[in-house]
Amino acid sequence: MTADVIIVGGGPNGLMLACELSLAGIRPLVLEQHLEPATEPRANGLLGQVVRLVDHRGLYEPLSGSPEPPQPNSAYFMFAAMALDLGLLDASPVFGLAAPQHRIVEVLQERAHALGVDVRRGHRVTSVTQDEDAVTVDVAGPEGDQLLRARYVVGADGAHSVVRKLSGIRFPGVSYDRRTNRSAHATVPADPIDPDSGALVPPGHGPVLPFLPYRTDQGGFSYAPFPGRPPLVSTTEWDQPGTEEPMTLDEMRASIRRVLGVDVPLGPPAGAGPHVLRRQTGGNTRVADRFRDRRVFLVGDAAHVYASGGGPGLNLGLQDAANLGWKLAAALRGTASPGLLDTYDTERRESARRMVLNARAQSALDAPGSDSTALRELFAELLTDRQVVQRLADLIAGSDVRYDMGVTDPHPAVGRFAPELRLVTGSGTVRLAELARNARPLLVDLTDNQSLAPALTEGQDAVDLVVAHGGPDGLTGLLIRPDGYVAWACGSPCPDAAELTGLRAAAQRWFAC
Repeated sequence: MTADVIIVGGGPNGLMLACELSLAGIRPLVLEQHLEPATEPRANGLLGQVVRLVDHRGLYEPLSGSPEPPQPNSAYFMFAAMALDLGLLDASPVFGLAAPQHRIVEVLQERAHALGVDVRRGHRVTSVTQDEDAVTVDVAGPEGDQLLRARYVVGADGAHSVVRKLSGIRFPGVSYDRRTNRSAHATVPADPIDPDSGALVPPGHGPVLPFLPYRTDQGGFSYAPFPGRPPLVSTTEWDQPGTEEPMTLDEMRASIRRVLGVDVPLGPPAGAGPHVLRRQTGGNTRVADRFRDRRVFLVGDAAHVYASGGGPGLNLGLQDAANLGWKLAAALRGTASPGLLDTYDTERRESARRMVLNARAQSALDAPGSDSTALRELFAELLTDRQVVQRLADLIAGSDVRYDMGVTDPHPAVGRFAPELRLVTGSGTVRLAELARNARPLLVDLTDNQSLAPALTEGQDAVDLVVAHGGPDGLTGLLIRPDGYVAWACGSPCPDAAELTGLRAAAQRWFAC
């Protein structure tokens, strides 16, 4: 037996899972076929609930460069290039973190190294077989072919996952062949930039707000002036003639003119690369028909891909890793309750399904033509309704998914990511996110009589306890899983016997204590 867990793929999702396992006392082996981390630009950052997850792991500060906690976008956003007024909401769920994917990988590599994770580069998996006790993988590496065994194998090896294919897991979905996406880093002169809003105002055209998609009957356009990098301009067009010619900046200029009807002055990007200059025709939105096959699991793009690009997949993939890590660790320690590993598939497939709904709905509303334009006009009327904005904001953020915690008539917090709280403890004020750094189960006791900890007399070693004050009205106790989701909650200042029984049942169900 080489390792308890072999993770195939050393990208952000594989590294995140390796860190999660290490925090739980498991030492995984990561096999990555590439000798060096990828440097080509892909996702430009993280969006939604995943931002709060990286805050829970202490990764937000190195990624953002700010010691301040993340704050939600409470102004405006976009859905299918239509304005979404987040100011209508009592609390926006749309968090954002501008960090290129290669920087996310750098930070996760540093964390994995600090935790002692064994990452072996230049190792390509060629075969995966499993029996009742373990999984065997054939690996081609710098030292020749090897035969390795582990109790579990996780495929974090991307959309063309070898682990998924060798495990016979189907990857159904939809292919799009009408759409051509072009993106390029470029310089833009100061004249067409509005100094107050930062909007791009091409000569003869109205303003295009930064970072937000803009749609015309001919296609889509976006302008993203990321700090410290050249602006990224992108277009989407339909039914373009195919070509094998390399992408050029002239092609980018011509595409913008077709979409906007005017020219945007673009120059070559300044500064050191890597710089984006790419054309992508078509795309796929697919979700694996199962995320688990006995002792083999899938995370990230190996389990789900979206035609809209790398961002949604990365947002989901990091959350896949956090969901799976503590469950695998419990199984390896022999403390997993029956069926715990099965909940990975049921919970994360629902999150993937909702992202598919998001991606395909926006694709339909973005499509060219007068029929789509009429549909958008009607949809824009709906976007003045607060409840509609809340529903779409939750969909974008991924906060609309509520896990089934096996509780009848649960507290509103149960099944959702834990709310951000500032707690007053005997040692001072602390954010809930700061208490979650070690990825352990956490019981937050805000009751008047501090009655929650005594209810878990048999599980005190399995669950960390914090006694505090400062919770919002209607929330006096929380049992939080390592992935940040609330397994049990109560709102009584002095919980009764039935509520304490529910706490014990939740602790038994999720942590076998």
